[in-house]
Amino acid sequence: MLYLAIDQHKAQITVNLRNEQGDVIYKGQVSTKHADIDDFFSTFAKKVRKHRGFMAIVEVCGFNDWLLEKLKKAKCNEIIVIQPDNSSNKKTDSRDADSLGALLWNNRKRFQGSQRPNGIRRIFPADPAEAQVRQLTNFRQFLVTQRTRIINKIKGIFNKHNMLQDAPTEIVKTKKFRKWVAEVQIPIVDRMEVDAHLEMWKLYDKQILETESELVKRVEANPKNMFKLKSIPGISAMGAIILLSRIGDIKRFKNPRSLANYFGLTPGCHNTGRTQCQGGITKTGSATARQVLNFAVNHVVRKDKAMQEWHKKLKSRRGVKTARVAVMRAVLVEIHATIIWHMLRWDKEYQFHYPCPREVPIVAKKRAGRRPEREVLEGMGNSNRAKIQKPLKRKNATRVCPVHSIQPSI
Repeated sequence: MLYLAIDQHKAQITVNLRNEQGDVIYKGQVSTKHADIDDFFSTFAKKVRKHRGFMAIVEVCGFNDWLLEKLKKAKCNEIIVIQPDNSSNKKTDSRDADSLGALLWNNRKRFQGSQRPNGIRRIFPADPAEAQVRQLTNFRQFLVTQRTRIINKIKGIFNKHNMLQDAPTEIVKTKKFRKWVAEVQIPIVDRMEVDAHLEMWKLYDKQILETESELVKRVEANPKNMFKLKSIPGISAMGAIILLSRIGDIKRFKNPRSLANYFGLTPGCHNTGRTQCQGGITKTGSATARQVLNFAVNHVVRKDKAMQEWHKKLKSRRGVKTARVAVMRAVLVEIHATIIWHMLRWDKEYQFHYPCPREVPIVAKKRAGRRPEREVLEGMGNSNRAKIQKPLKRKNATRVCPVHSIQPSI
């Protein structure tokens, strides 16, 4: 079997070919022009016939599609797409292709046995249907962002004249607000800009509606998982579609932490010796998926009693700001990812967790002949618990409790 490593660029590809013994038998550059690339793969196909096929490895980039199709037509046994590491100050295309070839050859047995490779972060490209859904969700997010910018520009023009307070409603995405914006008297230059922004606003609304309709059509065949994720408070139909398009087959994630790591929600770390530093989340996954989970956090904290109690404890222990950042950006978002894993893996819906009510209240037993500390210290409670001396256990010892000698302050 042959092992082909490709370092892909816009104008050319750099190839590195190794045999079964790991020796480099060919390396060079090939232009990405149609005639040159077709000639290379036709020549390469003749060489592969003498062997038992070949494996290929490439780094992920924004224009991998055509190259992956070429490799599939060349009857590649397995295509490995990996996440590139940080760039080196001694980088060349030839060295990159050689290092990719070495990684492929060193992990050849693990790839053939469907095992996890060593030192490689492998990426599984989405199938054409999922890739189109991802593209549509990204396009919808782009349209929503552009519409928000247009609305903010309109609000900025009216804030310049201190006229936004005269609007009939504070909610801008209403017919009343648009009608008021279109009819209110403002200077000529501002009116020209506002009218242009209103036309673009209408265009973005139309395009967003068309995009969402197309997304709904593509999930009508199997809406089961979408309704599962919609059972989570704060996740809409569009949010469920975005998450499902990024997750794909849930069985490729062995445990919930793998899904959280895929979304970039696990904390980064830098450990050396006895120094252990834990930072913020890695943010290596889809930013759109993290945004959907981030929006759902407030709804879950408000509607799920167990989550609400946990949030209160964290807020009382670490403060309001720290608790909000921890809940919004790391902890509860990661819990969301683990909940989603269990829901999709075991075919379950979201389950609310409520604390069990105590039917019989627990009453503290009072010691005979002794008042409780709260009555003696008048609300000081357990703050002076360390100052209370334990009674002596020796025989014939006089029992002294200095708490009773304290005079309450007026």
